[in-house]
Amino acid sequence: MTCRSVHVTRYVYLYMLHLLRITSTNEDYIKLVSELDKDLAIRDGNDAPFFAQYNKSDDIKHVVVAYMDNIPVGSGAIKHYADGVIEVKRMYVPPAHRGNGIASTVLRELEAWARELGYHKAILETGKKMVEAIRVYEKNGYTVIPNYGPYAGVDASICFEKVL
Repeated sequence: MTCRSVHVTRYVYLYMLHLLRITSTNEDYIKLVSELDKDLAIRDGNDAPFFAQYNKSDDIKHVVVAYMDNIPVGSGAIKHYADGVIEVKRMYVPPAHRGNGIASTVLRELEAWARELGYHKAILETGKKMVEAIRVYEKNGYTVIPNYGPYAGVDASICFEKVL
């Protein structure tokens, strides 16, 4: 396995944020995704098992973990969806670190990586109850699209896209 460390200096308030490009086997990513899954189980309630089946992290090859003072404070992943289209998955920032621009920084790094891989569009799904996530996506230029794939007709979902 080859891990590429991306030295991106971003200042989030007074802290330096370091982004690491890795795969889904990274222990810090696994820990953050576990926290995400617990949060989603609460927010999604009875719908959690439906969404969980589409959020498997096994074998994702393009993951970004953000570190602040060597502590993992955010993550996200991308995976192939269709020719030229990448799907953003598993975005998460723990509550104590939200509001500092970490999610936007991770998202921009994922988009840059997707462009490097030859993708021209990003799509994603999130829950309508995920108001923080919706704000991040809108702030970063994503627009609402009809629900795609397994989310078509799912009232609890909202889907977005962005031309890269």
